[in-house]
Amino acid sequence: MAARHPTLDRESAVWADGQLLVGVDEAGRGPLAGPVVAAAVVFPVGSPVIPGVRDSKTLSAARREVLALEIRGAALGIGVGGASVREIDQLNIRVATALAMHRAIRRALVRFPASPHPRLLIDGLRMPEIGYPHDALVDGDADCHTIAAAGIIAKTVRDRLMRRLADRHEGYGWDRNSGYGSAEHLAAIESLGPTDHHRRSFRPVSGMGLPTWPSRTPCPDSRTRQARN
Repeated sequence: MAARHPTLDRESAVWADGQLLVGVDEAGRGPLAGPVVAAAVVFPVGSPVIPGVRDSKTLSAARREVLALEIRGAALGIGVGGASVREIDQLNIRVATALAMHRAIRRALVRFPASPHPRLLIDGLRMPEIGYPHDALVDGDADCHTIAAAGIIAKTVRDRLMRRLADRHEGYGWDRNSGYGSAEHLAAIESLGPTDHHRRSFRPVSGMGLPTWPSRTPCPDSRTRQARN
């Protein structure tokens, strides 16, 4: 089945009301290791489609990097936020994803303090934990151009981070699997054991009897520096 090409239909409707649209998407909900990263993207009113922008999962790593540069050049504002492994394990992945989105949205909105509040549209289902009024669109990265752009930014930022972590923790293949549960990664967990970057609430690490993280109130900024663009 051919990849769907997102349109500007939703952006055009919001622009017609004199508002901007902030598209929000995440990368890294499913991996066994590493943070979850979210991005929020705002394009100027009347922006054209950037050819090739679509669901980041349908693109090669090289193509995502090229498109990320084009998106950064065309966007009015971009915010990136993350939630750490500790936050994922303490809060659960849904709430941690909402936290990452909140941080990304907050950074994107800093550029528009005097503007009418932009409309927020996230990929997937509504998440009240985000803390901002928003709409949601299932398969948004396949249907909405701005959400797809946000997904590409989030994915490239997270993949870059996982490549850096792979240099420090050899044997897990994070430069190739981005922390997902590939056969190579699972075999490395079995033979080398988990690292501090593995999610203790995710199997198979959750069954290894590791102590839980010390209780700590998440700080909105201290855990996200590594995910900044």
